[in-house]
This record gives sequence, structure tokens and C-alpha cells, in this order.
Amino acid sequence: MDQRPRLDDVAARVGVSTASVSLVLRGAPGPSAETRRRVLEAAAELGYRADRTASLLARRRRHLLGVMLDIRSAFHAELVEEIQAEADRVGYEVVLSTLTRHRDESRAVETLLDFRCEALLLLGPDAADQRLAALAAQVPVVSIGRRVAAGDVDVVRTADHIGVSEALDHLIGFGHRRIAFVDGGRGVVAAARRRGYRDGMRRAGLAGEIRIVPGDHTEEGGMRAGRQLAAGRDRPSAVVASNDRCAVGLMDAFLRAGLAVPGEISIIGYDDSTLARLAHIDLTTVNQDPAAQAAHAVLAAVQRLDEGRKQRMEVVLNPRLVLRASTARVVPEGAS
Repeated sequence: MDQRPRLDDVAARVGVSTASVSLVLRGAPGPSAETRRRVLEAAAELGYRADRTASLLARRRRHLLGVMLDIRSAFHAELVEEIQAEADRVGYEVVLSTLTRHRDESRAVETLLDFRCEALLLLGPDAADQRLAALAAQVPVVSIGRRVAAGDVDVVRTADHIGVSEALDHLIGFGHRRIAFVDGGRGVVAAARRRGYRDGMRRAGLAGEIRIVPGDHTEEGGMRAGRQLAAGRDRPSAVVASNDRCAVGLMDAFLRAGLAVPGEISIIGYDDSTLARLAHIDLTTVNQDPAAQAAHAVLAAVQRLDEGRKQRMEVVLNPRLVLRASTARVVPEGAS
């Protein structure tokens, strides 16, 4: 056959209507088991593949969820995988739009709107609350990982202050007092974790030990912070990083400076990304349950689109500390 097989060709091969073929290929109820078997066999023999663009245009609804993510984030990649699985389960498709060094949030969101996505799932957005509220007036918006206090933006996030507190409690329980924090940059999520560090240190009676070192969400940022900490006279005995990539950069800088991790300095990250689980890194870190975040985020969008929910929703999940090999009890001064 010279041209691409059509739905009519499959129907003619089996001897049923195109409507029946469409039901079978969509997995919809109606056709008998025997008809389903014959249609699927015929489609395979003819090499038929559904024209997704045509089928979407033919519907009144597009069933597209737009997802904005930072392509540099391993944690975002895990979240997207979970979002895709959940969207598949409820019959939606996912369109991705990425943030890069040369592509900002505004452009990423405009791309999703251009694709006529019915709802937007924004991973860790940095836009102002008012901007997100204005966007939510056009299309349902779910902010994942970031609190939004304005408009009808739905929110699914973890309690960052609890995650940082658990990290600090673990280190303090190991005898650490000189605990530094490597910042995650200017973003809203990074600011929440920085605030959680300050509050946690004050609650522990360690306000005088608060030390925040500039960083970002890259390994390079962690390496810069690590070199600064390693070279100083008042080197901390432990460091909490705002994210795993920064923590991995810290680890690299300390090892290059001849400092044993965790023998001489302990490190805790945040995200429990695939990097943290590698055997040669084995990073103690805070897990944010990406599967649960994805499930709640997709549900929030679907409730808006399919069930007509109007009221704003915020889901706050408790993170948990995952203990690995990058933390140890503090070594008393003078001990061998």
C-alpha cells in the first residue's frame, strides 16, 4: 500500500464500521472480544497508526496537560515521568516545555498555551504570585513544589520547613553545631528552604552558628561554595544544601581539598534525586515523594477540567529524610 493506512482500510479488512474500529483502538467499551481481536490483528497487519493530531482536532476537548520543567533538574525529570504515568492512566496526553539557560518561564508557558493545553502543571515556578494568578484566570494552573498565595492557582508541594528541620535534627543528633547552609539561588523554593534553615537553627538554640553560603541549583554552584568553605578557618562540621546537585558539587570540592566525607564534614542534600542514590555518592537527602506529588497534581487538573471544581486546592505533603553514607557523628576536636 503506497499511502498511509486509514481507519477505513482497517474497517474494510475486518468488515465492520469505522466507528467500531475507533472504539476498539481507543479501548472504549462496546465491541465484542472477537471483534477487538480481529480489529487489532488487521491494524497490525496493515501497519495502521492513529493520526493523533487529527483525532485531537476532531474532538471538542484536547485532553492535553502542559508541563513546564527545568531540563537541568534530575528531580524534575522524575516528576515528569510520574506525571506522564498518571496522565496516561486518566486518558490525558502531556506536552513538555523546558526551561534552559536561554529559555525563561514566560517563553515556556507561552509555548504550552500555543499548543492549546487545557491545564498547566508548572514545576517549581519562580514567577510572581500575581502573574500566576493572572495565568490561572485563563487556564487551570497547578503549581508543583511552590506555594502560591494569590488567585485560583492550585498547589501541590512538600513542607520544605519540615524537610530542612529533619535534616538539622539529624545533624544535631550526631553532635554537629557548626552547620552551614548552601543557598539554592533566588527562586521561591530556594527562599523557603533558606528560611527553614534559619528557623530551624534558631529553634535549636544555634542562632549564633547560622551561616548561609551563596549557591544555586547546579553542581558548579556547589563546587564554588565548597571551595569557599574548605578554605576558611572556621570550617563547619556539616552542611545542608538546598538541592542535591549543589550537594554533589560540595562533595566534589571537599574531596578535591582532601576533606573526607563524612569523616571530616557531613553533607545533606534535598530532593532524593537519582544522583543521590548512586553508590559512589550515597547522599543523605530529603525525599519529596514525586509519585504522590504527580498524582495530586494531575488529579487537581482533571478535577478542574472534568468535574468543574472551582474552589482553590492546596495539598501539602510531608517530606522524609533518607539516610545514606554522607553524614556521620561529629569528631571531637583533638580526637584521633
